[in-house]
Amino acid sequence: MLGDTAIFCRRIALAAAAACILTIVILEMAGCGRGRVVVVDDAALKAADADPANWITYGQTYSEQRFSHLQQIDEQTVGRLGLAWFADLGTLRGLEATPLVNDGVLYTTSAWSLVYAFDARTGHLLWQYDPHVPKDHAKFVCCDVVNRGVALYRGRVYVGTLDGRLIALDAKTGAAVWDVQTTPKDGPYAITGAPRIAKGRVIIGNAGAEYAVRGYVSAYDAETGNLIWRTYTVPGDPSKPFESEAMRRAAATWSGEWWKAGGGGTAWDTIVYDPETDFVFFGTGNGSPWYDRLRSKGDNLYIASIVALRVSNGEQVWAYQTTPGDNWDYDATQPLMLATLTVEGQQRTVLMQANKNGFFYELDPATGKLISARPYAEMNWATGIDSNGRPMENAAVRKLKDATIVKPSSAGAHNWHPLSFNPVTGLVYMGVLDATSIQAVTSGWKINLHDQTTGLDRGYVGPVRKQWLTLKPAGKLVAWNPAAQREAWHVELPDPGSGGTLSTAGNLVFHGRADGKLRAYRATDGKLLWEFDAGIGIMAPPMTYQVDGTQYVAVLAGWGGPEVLGNRATGKGKVAPGKLLSFSLGGSATLPRYEPVVQPVPMPTFKLAASRPEIETGRVLYATFCARCHGADVVSGGSVPDLRYAPAGMHEKFEEVVRGGALREVGMPSFSEDLTPAQVRLIQAYVLDRAHESARTEAASR
Repeated sequence: MLGDTAIFCRRIALAAAAACILTIVILEMAGCGRGRVVVVDDAALKAADADPANWITYGQTYSEQRFSHLQQIDEQTVGRLGLAWFADLGTLRGLEATPLVNDGVLYTTSAWSLVYAFDARTGHLLWQYDPHVPKDHAKFVCCDVVNRGVALYRGRVYVGTLDGRLIALDAKTGAAVWDVQTTPKDGPYAITGAPRIAKGRVIIGNAGAEYAVRGYVSAYDAETGNLIWRTYTVPGDPSKPFESEAMRRAAATWSGEWWKAGGGGTAWDTIVYDPETDFVFFGTGNGSPWYDRLRSKGDNLYIASIVALRVSNGEQVWAYQTTPGDNWDYDATQPLMLATLTVEGQQRTVLMQANKNGFFYELDPATGKLISARPYAEMNWATGIDSNGRPMENAAVRKLKDATIVKPSSAGAHNWHPLSFNPVTGLVYMGVLDATSIQAVTSGWKINLHDQTTGLDRGYVGPVRKQWLTLKPAGKLVAWNPAAQREAWHVELPDPGSGGTLSTAGNLVFHGRADGKLRAYRATDGKLLWEFDAGIGIMAPPMTYQVDGTQYVAVLAGWGGPEVLGNRATGKGKVAPGKLLSFSLGGSATLPRYEPVVQPVPMPTFKLAASRPEIETGRVLYATFCARCHGADVVSGGSVPDLRYAPAGMHEKFEEVVRGGALREVGMPSFSEDLTPAQVRLIQAYVLDRAHESARTEAASR
């Protein structure tokens, strides 16, 4: 038999041959020579799997399997893994990016769409770019001011910004080359996802389906920034010409005046390019508003769908809807991955997704035909998938009279967190959330074009809520066998939250957790082999690279995102100043510990007279407009101010802050178009009441 190195070299040689001519690319890998990628071009991206020393696109390769052939760090050596270097990123907000590495330089992003270039060997900062996103645009971001990373192409770095711009930077200096607005300026759109490159085009979507938006995907010329094509995901006003035949077909599945609330269907995360079919695949989000009784009856194509477009012109080739007429915020934006599996005795290429709705889908990438769909998590909204590929819904849950408990939760059984696939073990590795949401429709709901349009009654306190509060969320790391569509092994997590995964040829799976632990497991059976306590919750996926013969594993540590699951805390995710961590064998750097000092809630001195009914009205208003950032029941998770601690001086100018925008420059937007002065006073009364209650409770316990 051939040795491991010989087999590895042969695999690389075959991959290089299949890629034809690789422009200015020299392979670098253990046992097969040394070198580096000088230019990230179409050929380099297509053959990225043949160059494991670098990580030049979001999912490591076009297939987005996040599997590395590097094996200097393996199941025998991983115990010697230590911190090589770290960089402070100066934020308490969420960090979700996948760093990219090329030619010894590591590129990544942090909150507010900041971009960094580091020496990948030492962590020395080479340059930093701030796009100066208006901080009050945070109002139009449902799930923290995060960014998932950049794209590299021909000496440039591409980033999407929170305020909807796409920017090209010089990779050596960080200077802006061009800057285009991809969304309506100052509109309720955002970009949090990483761009992708396909045939000289920068492909980018956008977020915002919690607001009155209409989703679309755009392709820009990587050299000039000129728009090449734009493809909408849901139909617009039917009195106007349809942009495509696909939009004409989709309009037949909508009713009423859906376009007035935008329709939703934003493509806010996953984008995969397949050179074999020359298709771009992406997933679409929820409808706007969430509930069909407020939005439209029917399937509502193409919300909650997986869609294929021609990269040349953006024409839709096929679409598969995972949750027709979605009522539960079951986006289909979770990571998509291409892989070769043995299905019914035959090898075939499949497009895979662990959907938010709890089903693991496998589709034919050429046709969109469903190959297989099986539950990978517990659910109550559906009992299976029928012969037509449609979910068999639970009518009792769908009915939604007063309120209903839905499983998986609106956070999804799996969400944006990247998963990985190991072609040797044949397993997919992913975090799975076992949680529920309480869904209640706002009585008398009306479209608010200046704020969220979900229709969710966030202040609901009816009888269903008491039952819901007894249900505790849980989480686990799951190894899923996609060929057999069943779980191979799992590891329970102490906290439901978790990050993305990385798998390697060293028979390892790396996974970060909400409690700050970065762990390495044996890929075959899940045995814990190594652990590092970062002291900071980890949402982002680890990645790996090699420079000067040394393999590193890097990850961003920074816990953020929505601090509530419905109106309930998600768990113990550790909030601390965010960091970029890089590990190598024998690494000996020391990470300073961050121990936040939690002071008792002070008894408020500011006086505001309010009756119990007024305070209750303030509670509902707070839940509707404030809890998404400041935390359920006025208990912040730590990344934004806890209003129970607000001093008397802040209460004296409460309306100036909430309506006047006095703190817009630090991220507190104005709600002048959403709240009246009287309503602001009621919110303030509720905040003060919660501060009084907390101060009394803490004093009694001392």
